[in-house]
Amino acid sequence: MLTFLRITLPLAAVNFLNQASRAVMAVIGPLLAVEFALSASDLGLLAAVLFAAYGLSQLPVGVALDMFGARRVQTVLALTAGLGFLICAMAGNVWLLGLGRFVTGVGISAGLMAMLKANTQWFPRERIAAMTGSGVFVGALGGMVATLPVQALLPVMGWRGGFLIFAVLSCVIATWIWFSVDDAPPGAKKAPKRGLAAEIAAYGPIFRHPYFLRFVPSMAMLTAMNFVYQGLWAGPWLRDVAGLNDTDRSLVLFVYACGAATGSLVSGQAASHFQARGHSPMLVPFACIGVLIAIQAVLILAPPMGLTALGAIWFTFAMMATAGPTGYAAVGQRFGPELAGRVGTAINSTMLAIVFALQYVLGAIIDLWPRNATGGWSAEGYVWAVGLTFVLQAGALLWSWRGHRLLPRSLP
Repeated sequence: MLTFLRITLPLAAVNFLNQASRAVMAVIGPLLAVEFALSASDLGLLAAVLFAAYGLSQLPVGVALDMFGARRVQTVLALTAGLGFLICAMAGNVWLLGLGRFVTGVGISAGLMAMLKANTQWFPRERIAAMTGSGVFVGALGGMVATLPVQALLPVMGWRGGFLIFAVLSCVIATWIWFSVDDAPPGAKKAPKRGLAAEIAAYGPIFRHPYFLRFVPSMAMLTAMNFVYQGLWAGPWLRDVAGLNDTDRSLVLFVYACGAATGSLVSGQAASHFQARGHSPMLVPFACIGVLIAIQAVLILAPPMGLTALGAIWFTFAMMATAGPTGYAAVGQRFGPELAGRVGTAINSTMLAIVFALQYVLGAIIDLWPRNATGGWSAEGYVWAVGLTFVLQAGALLWSWRGHRLLPRSLP
């Protein structure tokens, strides 16, 4: 527990910023669309800018984590995130807002990976998923803060005030990491020092590894679902398809964030529980993908109405989609701890490329139908948008599933 509090928790705090910076767009996105006269594809592109920066940073961040350690890398990046939030708060036009989102994306780019790197160093193999899930739970609280609390502050501080709060919090977290986190456990063997070119070249075998090629598409799509929907499209869907007002929409998004927090904790503990008993580390994420596909089918064919039903469906959606990091941990176990940063960022860069494309493409699909009288978008467009994510996720699962045994005696 002491190790978790001293090492994992401060690093998880950056993941708190990560989740908050993504989830806040679902709350303020409709406001930005009106203030800056944005179309659905424009809004999707604005949300995607953060993921573009996030994705472009992944491979350099992986090298930096393995060369310099989580402490130094995350201190610098947390301060960078603070700068990005500050730019957003001061933005007078959509271009500056986009720049702020880009800088923020760089700052939060190692939120999960630095924590996973540290957990790989500090905990035994069978505990990595549980500790990572607990850390992701802390991060998911950021998604909760970005819903009802932000909505409550909007009349008082506006969306700019919310960004200012996140900027100050980023600086506090950077200071916490610098004084709390150690780079490696006492007595840990140091990896041999190599040139930068050799460090970068280590990505080649990772991306070519059969285990990576087989399982990463499904794990990336699993995580991408939270980025795509919590990061933007769940909010407009609740307005345009479910017909919720701002207050009820924020309530359901808060329930969504609660589901993400719950799922992060439960999926990590469950994955460690089953792996310690000889089951595949992919058992939990595969089961969650199956449920998530079923939920998307419901959203397409018979979307629920009423706050209780909507809360239940999106709570479950979020729970399932947060199992992605357990799959990350499973893939990472096929490689040595000295490559943990690069393996994690290789998976994340794949996932973020998917998210960047989907944020824009879903907006372009929704834009194919005319806007309604209130400035929202047609419900029919959302049917086709969710249909696309349904097909992509089902295809990725089939790709990974081929001949896979979920109950082997050891790692597949």
